[in-house]
Amino acid sequence: MTSIPSLIGVVIVSFLLTRVLPGDTATYFAGPAATPKALEEVRKQLGLDKPLPEQFLRYVADLTHGDLGNSLTTGQTVVGDITSRLPASAELTLIGLLLALLIAVPLGILAAVRQGSWIDHLCRVVATAGVSLPVFFTGLLLVYVFYFLLGWSPAPLGRLDIFFSEPPRITGFLLVDSIIARDWEVLRAALSQLILPALTLAVFSLAPIARITRASMLTALSSDFVRTARASGLKPITVTMTYAFRNAMLPVITTLGMVFSFLLGANVLVEKVFAWPGIGSYAVEALIASDFAPVQGFVLAMAILYVILNLAIDLLYGVIDPRVRVTT
Repeated sequence: MTSIPSLIGVVIVSFLLTRVLPGDTATYFAGPAATPKALEEVRKQLGLDKPLPEQFLRYVADLTHGDLGNSLTTGQTVVGDITSRLPASAELTLIGLLLALLIAVPLGILAAVRQGSWIDHLCRVVATAGVSLPVFFTGLLLVYVFYFLLGWSPAPLGRLDIFFSEPPRITGFLLVDSIIARDWEVLRAALSQLILPALTLAVFSLAPIARITRASMLTALSSDFVRTARASGLKPITVTMTYAFRNAMLPVITTLGMVFSFLLGANVLVEKVFAWPGIGSYAVEALIASDFAPVQGFVLAMAILYVILNLAIDLLYGVIDPRVRVTT
C-alpha cells in the first residue's frame, strides 16, 4: 500500500525539480538569437506560459491516460523512447548483476568458511576496492587497459559494432534476439561490446554483496542448528550449502534488491562512458537540453521498477523461507 504514495511523491518531486533546474527550454530550442517575441511564442506552444499549478494539473491529467508527453529533442513520445531504450539498460544491468553474483557470493561463502585465510583477506580487499572506486573511473580504467593498451575489447561505441546489423527485434535484448535468430556472429559481437560495461557495474555492486554474504554466513555457521548438523556427521559441503547458506540468503536477497536500485542510478554514468543507448544516457541528454518530459518519464520509470523489484523480493522471501509467508 505504501507504493502508491511513494509514486505520487515521485511525480510531484520530479515535476518541481525540473522546473527549478537552471536553463530555459524555450531559449534552448528557439536558439540564442531568438527575439523576445519568438521566445514567448515558443513558451506558449510548450505550455510554459501557464501558472505552475496549471502545468502540474495538465501533467497529472496526461499521466492518467498513460501519456508522458513528447520529447522535444527526439520528436518522439517519451513512452516510445523509454520502451525502445529500456531493454538496453535492463540487459546491461542484469548481466552486470549476474557477474557480481557469480563472483561475490562464492567469495563471501569461502571467506566465511575459511575465516582469516587469504581468501578472507581477498574478500575484504575486493569489497574495499569496489566501494572506493567511482563507477565512471572503473569504466574509464577498463577501457584504457583492455581497449587502448591490450586491444582485447572493441571500441566502446554502443551495443553493436557498426559492421553488424541488429537481429529482428523481438525482446529488445540483443543477446536473446540474436540467439532466437541464430545469428552467432551478432551474438559474439554483442557480447564483446557488453562485457566491459557489465564488468564495470559488477565491480561496483559485488562489494556489498560479498560483505553481506560473508557476514550472514558467519552468523549462520555459528548457529546451533549448524553445530548439530556437523555433529550428525553430515558432509561439510552439505552443512555449508544446505543448512548455513539457505538461512543466510534472506539478507543477501535484501542487499541484492538495494544493489539493483543502485545500479539503475549508476547506469547513467556507465552508459555515457560506453556510449550505451539506454534510458540513462537518454535522460542525461534531455536534462542538458532542459527537456522536461523525458527526465520526468525517466524518474517515474525508475520508481515503478523499484516498486516492482521490492514486490518481487517480498514474494521471494516466502519462497526461500516459508516462515515469513503472510497467512490470510
